[in-house]
Amino acid sequence: MHDIELKTLEDTRKVAVRLAEMIKPGDVICLVGNLGAGKTTFTQMLCEALGTDEYVTSPSFSIMNSYMGALDGSPIPIYHFDVYRISDPDEMDEIGFDDYLFGKGISIVEWATKVEEYIPANAIWIELNLTDWGTRIISSSGLEMGEDIK
Repeated sequence: MHDIELKTLEDTRKVAVRLAEMIKPGDVICLVGNLGAGKTTFTQMLCEALGTDEYVTSPSFSIMNSYMGALDGSPIPIYHFDVYRISDPDEMDEIGFDDYLFGKGISIVEWATKVEEYIPANAIWIELNLTDWGTRIISSSGLEMGEDIK
């Protein structure tokens, strides 16, 4: 794992495009980081890189939004979760969280540490942190994105 400094939105877009080129159906992408770190922005760019033409918003109150994208020219559902507001991980049972995570779509989970016990072992973890000097640092585990992104 290594850190990549994201100085601009274009840097973030490049990382999202690279990730979109590497993921496959059934992958779970877990996003963690403090408020304002860029989790939703990264999700928007990842969905765009996956061919979504829908407006991607944070499902803060609905917990999950779904979009249609494409991988290798084939349609694929994208499930975008924001679990920041859940108070008990068992709440995820009510929406059939496991069905999404272990399905054939791409699942993106913001604030994934709140439901870590549900996350598959092979999930891709991405941490975004806002620095004191206004840039963002992105780190990943479960997938080596390489230093040639930028």
